[in-house]
Amino acid sequence: MSRGNWATGDDRKLIRFAMKVPMLDRDEEGELALSWQQERDEHALKKLTEAHLRLAIAAASKYRHYGLPVADLIQEGTVGLMEAAYRFEPERDVRFSTYASWWVRAAVQDYVLRNWSIVRTGTTSAHKALFFNLKRLKARMGVDPDRPLSMGSRNQIADEMGVRLKDVEAMEGRLSGVDRSLNAPVADESAQEWQDLLVSESPRPDQEYMENVDGAKKAALIERAMGSLTERESFIIRERQLREEGVTLAVLGNQLGISKERVRQLEAQALGKLKQALISEVGDPRMAGLASG
Repeated sequence: MSRGNWATGDDRKLIRFAMKVPMLDRDEEGELALSWQQERDEHALKKLTEAHLRLAIAAASKYRHYGLPVADLIQEGTVGLMEAAYRFEPERDVRFSTYASWWVRAAVQDYVLRNWSIVRTGTTSAHKALFFNLKRLKARMGVDPDRPLSMGSRNQIADEMGVRLKDVEAMEGRLSGVDRSLNAPVADESAQEWQDLLVSESPRPDQEYMENVDGAKKAALIERAMGSLTERESFIIRERQLREEGVTLAVLGNQLGISKERVRQLEAQALGKLKQALISEVGDPRMAGLASG
């Protein structure tokens, strides 16, 4: 592997160390894996992982173009290497390097996805595959990386990757954009910032206050109207209408010792009483509408 100029001084020290660690043959690798698996031999684990640090460094080199510190990429690759050591089953007769390569690559890719942008990028397996392959596919198709794909090219990529067209379109837009600070001015010499243009979905303070006041008034009004009901009618209304999940007619019938049809009749009767009690206190809204007309 060519070291090039992508590594810092500390990174190069680690690379030199990794290159000096001798490779393990199949028998040595199996013995170390068994010692760790059966006896939790820390020395065996250390020797096994150090002999495969090249995998973490190779992955860091491959994904260095995403603008993240190489040291962090190597560290994440090492985490994947340790995870592979914990899960490796030597009795399956698979070389550790083959098994660990997948874990190392997955750990580095997950780190890139989490840190490439302040906006979460890869939320599905399709997005993840597109994130790491879209530029390569565009280059292979001879498309200028700075130009948008044609609809035909998008369909071709969707078919080749086995993903939805809208996933291709979403990832293309995400990769062509850049993060922008919400505190940045909208224009040069402007006092307005981008965050000033965000619309809050929460109610305004005055709306929230009015809703709370109105809610309290409505609750008090209903409570007074409930005084017009008998004890059994009040119980039915509270259980059927004022609970978050209303009780069924059958359940109430069993509790009151009556049929569910009788419960339905009592509920309709109680609702009629409530309506009349509310109209007598606040007036009939239908009459108010006619008066205003």
